[in-house]
Amino acid sequence: MAEQIIAACDGASKGNPGAAAWAWVLAAPDGTVDRWEAGPLGIATNNVAELTALRELLASTDPTVPLQVRMDSQYAMKAVTDWLPGWRKRGWKTAAGTPVANRDLVVRIDELLTGRAVDFVYVPAHQVDGDPYNDVADRAASYVARTQQAAGTSLGSEMPPQEGPQRTGRPSGGAKAPANSRRGRSARSAGATVKAKFPGHCPCGRPYAQGETIAKTPRGWGHPSCATSTAPAT
Repeated sequence: MAEQIIAACDGASKGNPGAAAWAWVLAAPDGTVDRWEAGPLGIATNNVAELTALRELLASTDPTVPLQVRMDSQYAMKAVTDWLPGWRKRGWKTAAGTPVANRDLVVRIDELLTGRAVDFVYVPAHQVDGDPYNDVADRAASYVARTQQAAGTSLGSEMPPQEGPQRTGRPSGGAKAPANSRRGRSARSAGATVKAKFPGHCPCGRPYAQGETIAKTPRGWGHPSCATSTAPAT
């Protein structure tokens, strides 16, 4: 059997309902981020965004390969692990006899889960030293909810732009800027240096190691020499 894929998904809604987006992240074998995708939803609730993120993740991964899904939404987690079998048995009605909310999404997720080996893991959101893949998914969904512009590996996006103080991300081709600093705006100015909490890749394409000094370059975090160079990264 193929080795289990580790993934995370998340949704965001700025107003609930409000400008919304979904995002998913796939982990690479070395612990960095392999791929990520995020898409806009227009105006939607947080629950719709969370379920859409799961649907998009399931639809984008090989159904023959075991999958672990890390989520911070208790609603989405319970919907697919606790409530879904009963909803299906009752013809997509709740125990009270009312129609299941977001039925189209739930039914499609049920179809995508059929015959698959999927483990769901709840991870608390917005935690210092929390799950790094959930953190990337959270930041990607939040950014796309605000911009309403799709982003991700398939679109050539290098990393989701950060918003606000960072927590704990694991950067790699497609991950968010590294969670290296909690020192505010001055630490994020061009040329500012910090110690990398996780390994990652400079926009120049070369990797940097955990604990290595890195700096903010015009295209993201990377080697200090790349931050001071006026030549474009290649």
